[in-house]
Amino acid sequence: MLRKVLVFTFLSFWFYSARCQTTASVAQKTSLEALKFLVGRWAGEGSAEAGQAGEGSCSFEWKLQDQVLLRTNHAEYPATKDHAAIKHDDLMIIYPDRGKQLLRAFYTDNEGHVINYTVTPRDNGPSAVFLGDAEAGQQRFRLSYALIAPGRMTINLEMAPPDQPDQFQRLIAGQLHRSAETN
Repeated sequence: MLRKVLVFTFLSFWFYSARCQTTASVAQKTSLEALKFLVGRWAGEGSAEAGQAGEGSCSFEWKLQDQVLLRTNHAEYPATKDHAAIKHDDLMIIYPDRGKQLLRAFYTDNEGHVINYTVTPRDNGPSAVFLGDAEAGQQRFRLSYALIAPGRMTINLEMAPPDQPDQFQRLIAGQLHRSAETN
């Protein structure tokens, strides 16, 4: 009888320990904490694939009692001899998908794009990659942020053609600096 109690106790402890480790692993994979370097208001400048210089601003804010990050973005590219002026606005919600055990983001903009991203914080300093879901017949996007100095960050947006979803080419590259308006 004592042996059965010991075996039951051991198995219960093992199961509880394994469950706690799994829960901790899921919490780590779905934690927005690694993205806190993004929080604030940012102003920036960069260029589009056609060489158009542009400028804009974005903000990352905690929302829903710190359960999601909300990014709003505005960019303007002046007209050139080859391209009309561009005004771009978008919104992105970054959230933990505990069912899939990863961070996800939903993006939409004034041009009609809707993109679902998987978000991967990187270990090589404060940085993150937003990789768009591959969908048959659709372009695929990859958005990257990297903190390069206190209050300074790079941003890169890349696109892959529908028939080569892993062959990314740069669309937009820029640098952001933390705005004086940041709390």
